[in-house]
Amino acid sequence: MSLRNPVLFLCGCLLFSCTKKSGHTTSPISPSTSNSFFTGEVKPLASKSCFAGAYYRKLVSSVDAWGGIGGRVILPTAVFDPSRINPAKPMQFLDNPSVYMGGNMGGQETDIGLTWEVIRDENNAVTVDRRAFRPFLRRTAHSGSGQAALYENAPAEARYYWYPGEEVVMSVKIVANGILRLTVEGAGKKFEKDFEAGGYTFTGKGEFKRVNAIDQVSNEGKPVQATKTKVIGGEWKSSFLYRIVNGTLVETPFHDGRYTDMRCPNSNNFSIFSTADDRSKGAEKIEIYGAGY
Repeated sequence: MSLRNPVLFLCGCLLFSCTKKSGHTTSPISPSTSNSFFTGEVKPLASKSCFAGAYYRKLVSSVDAWGGIGGRVILPTAVFDPSRINPAKPMQFLDNPSVYMGGNMGGQETDIGLTWEVIRDENNAVTVDRRAFRPFLRRTAHSGSGQAALYENAPAEARYYWYPGEEVVMSVKIVANGILRLTVEGAGKKFEKDFEAGGYTFTGKGEFKRVNAIDQVSNEGKPVQATKTKVIGGEWKSSFLYRIVNGTLVETPFHDGRYTDMRCPNSNNFSIFSTADDRSKGAEKIEIYGAGY
């Protein structure tokens, strides 16, 4: 079931203006021509610095009255570099694919979505290798609420496993002050979880993101490790932001006038294809190549 609601976006009580954005480095590079904005909407930065430690494609919004993010995505397939074995867990690799969302509000960062994980097999035994995408929720500490940093996974149950090629609708949104809700739904399965995140409120301003990544084990904040791992076949059919309007959430397209385009550590690690129509609705095809494209 799609979360998109164009009626909300076109609601006559909101004032929009139209503009044409140029200069984004998606391929092909022609900008979309249907970018619309809320009155007074803050535009995104032209560029942002990469955070070391992973290969990732990120779209990140401006810091403004955003209340969440969502989208429809086809999950990718990882082809692992056989030389990149995790010595602590020889049946696993030092590279790991993930597709996730999140943001930063009130000084608190969140990463919330799907990562390639171990599962419980038909005998209820935890597998030694990673076999499916499972939901995860991560937050940094937050001084205002006294929250400590936290990481958790969805239960290792078959109803919460998703596989390459499956299509899911995923969203992260504020449902109450200090509470984010993750919803992942697709292929006849659904996971929903409310997650405490004190920095996220209906009166705050923050940024939201969507990310496709090759994460690297125990490498956060360090230069990426050379790898031949590649993650192919990922595709966003659409993506959208939630705008906080009079204390409620209004869904609006995450078009190419609303995001900073990040390809880290280098643009040649990615094959990204989108038409102007794709970019008007936050859609694109994404492949990640550790050894370069």
